[in-house]
Amino acid sequence: MTKGFLSLKSALVLVTALTFLASCSSSPTLPTATLHPAKTDSAANYNYLIGPGDTLNIFVWRNPEVSGSFIVRPDGKITTSLVEDIPASGITPTQLARSIEERLATYLREPIVTVTVNGFVGPYHEQIRIIGEAAQPKAVSYRQNMTLLDVMIAVGGLTEYADGNDAILVRIENGQQKQYQLLIEDLVKYGDIKGNVDVLPGDIIVIPEAWF
Repeated sequence: MTKGFLSLKSALVLVTALTFLASCSSSPTLPTATLHPAKTDSAANYNYLIGPGDTLNIFVWRNPEVSGSFIVRPDGKITTSLVEDIPASGITPTQLARSIEERLATYLREPIVTVTVNGFVGPYHEQIRIIGEAAQPKAVSYRQNMTLLDVMIAVGGLTEYADGNDAILVRIENGQQKQYQLLIEDLVKYGDIKGNVDVLPGDIIVIPEAWF
């Protein structure tokens, strides 16, 4: 009886172990994020794109009653005095002005619209994200000709635990994810300007922790 009991117990342990190993070996099903590549592939052809949270000043020539200041909603749209739910996120102010003119033409004769932006935020896919051992990890709105040094100033530099010279820059190029090594520690601690590379909208900068 004792021998049989031990055999049964051993069998149960074996089944439990096999079940655990099988669950570990199977890859979990995870939801995926929709990829929105940045629309800028070089600093030379950068154009600012409107994003949720931006404040827009819309001026309609000779029609002050339909002009005004409007905030882009989280869904990327705005509502003006005459037209509702105008898509604004992800396009330039000039493109939005032409879109508003088309819609206002139903109510006004040959409207002329000018759009200017205050409180620049931009769409998420145009922002630069800094994660890991930055003093203030966050998303930074891109500015034309922005460099790595500008980004590090915006996030307050490195933490004392950062391995800045093993940081990587992740960028989507032609639909493919590319990675580049960054020498942030040489740049911010020793002033080695060779590490001051150009950044582009949509870049992700990952700063690991150093191994002591």
